[in-house]
Amino acid sequence: MAQKKIVHIVGTGTIGEPLVVILSTFKEQFGIDEVTFHKRTPLITDRSKVHVSCAKGAKLAVDKESRQKFIEMGMTPSFEAEEAIERASVVIDCTPVGNKNKEKLYNKYANNGRGFIAQGSEDGFGKKYARGINDKALVKGQDQFIQVVSCNTHNLAVLIDTIALGPEKEDNLAESRFVCMRRANDLSQEGDFIPAPEASKHDDAHYGTHQGHDAHELFKTVGLDLNIFSSALKLNTQYMHTIHFNLRLRRSIDKDELMRRFRSTRRVAITNKASSASVFSFGRDHGLFGRILNQTVIVAQSLAIHNDKEVIGTCFTPQDGNSLLSSIAASLWFMYPDSYEEKLAPVRPYFFSEI
Repeated sequence: MAQKKIVHIVGTGTIGEPLVVILSTFKEQFGIDEVTFHKRTPLITDRSKVHVSCAKGAKLAVDKESRQKFIEMGMTPSFEAEEAIERASVVIDCTPVGNKNKEKLYNKYANNGRGFIAQGSEDGFGKKYARGINDKALVKGQDQFIQVVSCNTHNLAVLIDTIALGPEKEDNLAESRFVCMRRANDLSQEGDFIPAPEASKHDDAHYGTHQGHDAHELFKTVGLDLNIFSSALKLNTQYMHTIHFNLRLRRSIDKDELMRRFRSTRRVAITNKASSASVFSFGRDHGLFGRILNQTVIVAQSLAIHNDKEVIGTCFTPQDGNSLLSSIAASLWFMYPDSYEEKLAPVRPYFFSEI
């Protein structure tokens, strides 16, 4: 009998909660036998999302010492935390302590073919990955630890990939500059909102901020050493991150070719909307559980080509949507390395050519 394909999600926050529901909803199409998830803290305010996740077929895992408290609150665990890891084919860590969990837990199970995935904040966890950017860098049987890069790093990467590399993957990039205007917090987060725009420091002398550094390291996995520099600031909004980009090319490009490149990949959406609120609302109404899975949304009227070689514009980042897609793709790659792209078919209707 073939071994069961089980995906275990650690954490039920901004990334973890939608992952549990999406993987449970499409588990048959994805070829997943079971979805489990770990919740660390028993909270009455989170009981509703635990019930919804379990109603979708996912099974709750908790720490041994908190099991009774979950039961008293009306949440029945199916597994203890480490038992769920041991049973899993793939573990997706959606916490801000992925590296600590790797050292404490995951390394114990790293020799039997399991795959482990962490999110953008966990630098050094494993090979950096963004769906459609560096899939060919994933090595079957070798890459057991993958770090899905942050949502803004996805956006930087797809802009460079589409504008400066193109379908032929020719390196036409002289230099790239990005200003990442981040939303203050997620709609689901009750703290950390700010009253006014807040500037971030450049803490990396070579790449500016972590978004530029991570994008550089992402392309490095496919043998490219690109000139990338990013800046960041935080805006007092909960809707979407906004990025202003400036890519200087070695060879000229015209507007028709630029638009052709944007329209040639489902990872890029074009919009004529100028407001992130309107784009966010479209995603809420038509996206997958409210998420846009494209990696960037280009504001068409913001595009300009200066001196034939400089592409300038503004785009919105679909927040966790692009990270969710990469986490799903990486999970399916671990289980079905030769056919994972076909298994992504159920979520393709949630990519939009126009928003």
